Amino acid sequence: MIPFKKWFGGGKPQHEELIAGLAADNIPNHVAVIMDGNGRWAQKRGLPRIAGHHSGMKNVKKITMAADAIGVKVLTLYAFSTENWKRPKEEVEYLMKLPMEFFPKEIEELIANNVQIRMTGWQEGLPDYTLKAIQDAIDQTSHNTGLILNFALNYGSRREMLSGVKKLAEDLKSGKVDESQLDETLFSSYLLTHPLPDPDLLIRTSGELRISNFLMWQLAYSELWFTELCWPEFTEQHFYEAIQEYQRRARRYGGL
Repeated sequence: MIPFKKWFGGGKPQHEELIAGLAADNIPNHVAVIMDGNGRWAQKRGLPRIAGHHSGMKNVKKITMAADAIGVKVLTLYAFSTENWKRPKEEVEYLMKLPMEFFPKEIEELIANNVQIRMTGWQEGLPDYTLKAIQDAIDQTSHNTGLILNFALNYGSRREMLSGVKKLAEDLKSGKVDESQLDETLFSSYLLTHPLPDPDLLIRTSGELRISNFLMWQLAYSELWFTELCWPEFTEQHFYEAIQEYQRRARRYGGL
């Protein structure tokens, strides 16, 4: 049985039966999530899209708890893509303010549970107040050694790979790197996610069946799990169901 962590307090953990049924030796080290469907969830209920983003923010803590409880080492959440700047100005401005609301509320509990905050993406273009909220959280949790809660913010995989290729080309030209050294491991070190391991499992909510410019190099051998549920209605139970499905699959990496 997987031991329960202090996120759940002293009482009986919720979803105990589901957790107990998981194989402790086959928990994905890194789970990536495309948190999709906040706006659609709100619109179905006659609410403004930003109400969906607010509910989605609150769900981040629940799923972080769920991942931490079973021993996931890295949880990467796709919070804002390089393409999301195309959305209405009011919506983008609201999304940029969410870190200012989320981290002050949750930072003490994140620290108490040994969670480390990281960000994958480009700082350029992000408002100063967004960067400050994130950097403060990164600094306050930098000594933690437990679950890495990694926010992919202002992130796009094509830009990431092009940037990595340009840096690698510069190092080849300068002689810092020799062509004989080129392999997948070396190239991975030029990506924004370095030194995090590649995701073992990708979860996407809202019924969309694509990866939307997210971790395209890193997802080469990840298991993919899709659900019709929008992110605000994606619960801990659904997270554990995704882990169950992951454990039923045989990961052969091209072999037999």
